[in-house]
Amino acid sequence: MLVIRVFLFTFSLSINLATISRAESSECARISDPASACARWAATRGWMLLRAAALCIALPGLVAMLGGSAHAGVTLEERKLPMKFSWVACQPNCRGWVSAVGIVTADSPRDFDEFARGRQLGGATIVLDSSGGSVNDSIALGRRWRNLGALTTVGTSVQTRTALGDRAGVAPEAYCESMCVFLLLSGKTRYVPEGAHVRVHQIWMGDRADDAKAASYSAHDLMIVERDIGRLAKYTFDMGGAGDLLSLSLNVPPWEDLHELSSAELRLTNLVTTDAVAEVLPHMDTANVPMADAAAKPVQDRFVAKAMETETNPQSAKSTKTAEAHVPTGVAAPSPPAK
Repeated sequence: MLVIRVFLFTFSLSINLATISRAESSECARISDPASACARWAATRGWMLLRAAALCIALPGLVAMLGGSAHAGVTLEERKLPMKFSWVACQPNCRGWVSAVGIVTADSPRDFDEFARGRQLGGATIVLDSSGGSVNDSIALGRRWRNLGALTTVGTSVQTRTALGDRAGVAPEAYCESMCVFLLLSGKTRYVPEGAHVRVHQIWMGDRADDAKAASYSAHDLMIVERDIGRLAKYTFDMGGAGDLLSLSLNVPPWEDLHELSSAELRLTNLVTTDAVAEVLPHMDTANVPMADAAAKPVQDRFVAKAMETETNPQSAKSTKTAEAHVPTGVAAPSPPAK
């Protein structure tokens, strides 16, 4: 809206200047002191033209600035939209990886199946940036990833411009919250870079998490939460996680800030299995790359240097709080029958 107003003002000013310019000679003729009047008018008109020119020069920059801010806002919100999967290629020197950004919904397992169709994803790396999502759909998705022998990490995929052209990389400053933590756990090998935020809390009824204390709950609601905690516990142990992960998560109610896991807690919970990024990011095909090139492009460089090589950093935000009975956007879904 601001850009439109500025553009209309500039356009109007240009028309007015053109109109005044055509009337300049007749105006000078009607004034009693033509010389001084015309001189004054010439000075005034010069200043008006100068300001109009300055505004026209500044306008493209203003448009670009506002457009860039809007785009940045959309990027920051992607991890709170339904999860999207994309393949990030980095040929010829590495295999590539799967970018998984957004919250897990009831459609996410099916969406991943469609994404995986026709792709060889066995042993692929999955890079996560997510605010959580549905408990049971996250469990289903995590089991799919484990069956593929996937490797997992936290980050955002970026394109870095180099002398040799654009190059794919992973920025470490990203978020893995709530059920995303259990997706991270599904990796056969798991790596969390410095700068990544891994945060946990209790699971809750999705449509009552925003005001959990004031909400009312039926016996059926409590049964669903208890059942999902049991399913989550079994999944945690199946994936090789420690009971400490459940303990840390279930001690944080939805009305408190999420608990960010420290480096020691990431190890304690068995969320991290390696400190070597080369074990989760795609290995380079050094057999077909000259040794000089291979040395110039180590696998570790796939993680770019913090925010320096990205335009924006993800901002801290509350996680989506969900249990199976509700989709992560807060829209109620039918409750499953009690078993």
